Amino acid sequence: MLLIDQLSVELAGIQVLRRIHAHVLTGTTVALIGRNGAGKTTLLRSIMGLVPAKSGQLLFDQTELLHTPAHQRTSLGIGYAPEDRVIFPTLSVLDNLRLPAEVLGLSAAEIQSRLDAALEVIPQLEPMLARSGAALSGGQGKMVALGRALITGTRMVLLDEPLQGLAPVLAEQYVQAIGRLRQLRPALSVIITESNASLLRDMPAQTWLLERGSLSLDDSLTS
Repeated sequence: MLLIDQLSVELAGIQVLRRIHAHVLTGTTVALIGRNGAGKTTLLRSIMGLVPAKSGQLLFDQTELLHTPAHQRTSLGIGYAPEDRVIFPTLSVLDNLRLPAEVLGLSAAEIQSRLDAALEVIPQLEPMLARSGAALSGGQGKMVALGRALITGTRMVLLDEPLQGLAPVLAEQYVQAIGRLRQLRPALSVIITESNASLLRDMPAQTWLLERGSLSLDDSLTS
């Protein structure tokens, strides 16, 4: 599915990722654990093409992502929910969810099918569909960002610090949504970043530890 091979990234002259090597198999859920500043967000942004790589490879099946423009990567079936949510405040929740699919030029029937599938995973979104993005709490925005990522993420979804700052009730709902996602879409690969490893203890099939830009694999949290 995704091969990360000797990936190095520098930001403002500082090396943030150091020769990262890892492989995400189809249907695998990965917990990417590391302290703030370890490089977790940079790794996800590298996959999405939002920060340039200094060297290495990112092979999504046979497609070299480093040679693929950022705006084309979602068309490969990769969805991304950034840490800061990026919800458009003047659009309704429904329009926020539909927007990336409309940008991809999907048919109305396909958009509705993907929307229905996202609502099956996150039923809490349905009563919020008519609400404006500006009316959402931070936790609700995280749920909308997850739903939006699922609209384009038919093969892989990247979730950056999704549980950070969530009230316990919303955090539990989010974890339950991930559980439903694993059941309903077993072929989907998911990478979730988190600073607190214990929050993902019951979730991952594989755990990556990122420290000072270097990656190691750990099976202590494997479910």
